Amino acid sequence: MENEKPRFWTRDSSILLGGFFVTIFLIVYIWWPLAEEYLAYVDWNGAWWRYMDWLLLGIFLFMSITIVARANLKTDVLIVFVGIFGGLAIESWGTQTNLWHYYTAERPPLWIIPAWPIASLSIDRITRFMNWMIGKIENHFKRAASCFPFSTFYWIVFASFLTLMLVFVTPTLDKSFTWFSLILVILLILTPTDHRFALLTFLAGSGLGYFLELWGTTRQCWTYYTLETPPLFAVLAHGMAAVAFWRAGLLVKLVLERMGVGSGRVLVGDQ
Repeated sequence: MENEKPRFWTRDSSILLGGFFVTIFLIVYIWWPLAEEYLAYVDWNGAWWRYMDWLLLGIFLFMSITIVARANLKTDVLIVFVGIFGGLAIESWGTQTNLWHYYTAERPPLWIIPAWPIASLSIDRITRFMNWMIGKIENHFKRAASCFPFSTFYWIVFASFLTLMLVFVTPTLDKSFTWFSLILVILLILTPTDHRFALLTFLAGSGLGYFLELWGTTRQCWTYYTLETPPLFAVLAHGMAAVAFWRAGLLVKLVLERMGVGSGRVLVGDQ
């Protein structure tokens, strides 16, 4: 029915949640020595709750809930695909240029790559929820909401991020990987397809990124050359990465449509 409201739990939610837990299981199984080392910090014979990593568990629970919200494999498969390769590119850039390094000294560690598509799914849900909320506000306060300068805030936020990025990556300006990253970010900023959705995606990615970076840097899982826990750039970079992944999804959608595969209704990026 046309008036039927979208359900929180869909047919694909179970599949996506199952895939999420299988991924976690495989990471723990394949890299068991790392998991065993981490679990060794918990005193299971005493007050174990004092040693539990509640921040990690909270992040895990939050992402578990968000990724199953209105899951649709027709769109989510592409988000996962872009997240895997996008995450691999970002981790390769950061570890190869020594902007950050992992405690395992891998450049990059493969066990961190699955975190990117999982986070991408969570960010997608957060962004769409915020966009839906704004739509609700617009329906109640049409004149006031329609005048909100999303495009103005877009240029302020992204110009500020680019400035911060230039400062942060200065020690690696002799690396071609850094120049490629800078050019890509500049192109993304100068060619917005939707000011509002891009801004909301940036905010959602940065919000989730703060907690991810807080956990990783305070546990010394990864360390930035500035030794901040975490640096502001790293937090906001999650927002920029989310925008890049979203735009990459739009590009893949366009290519597939030109090839006659799928339709605009079943691929990522539709608002």
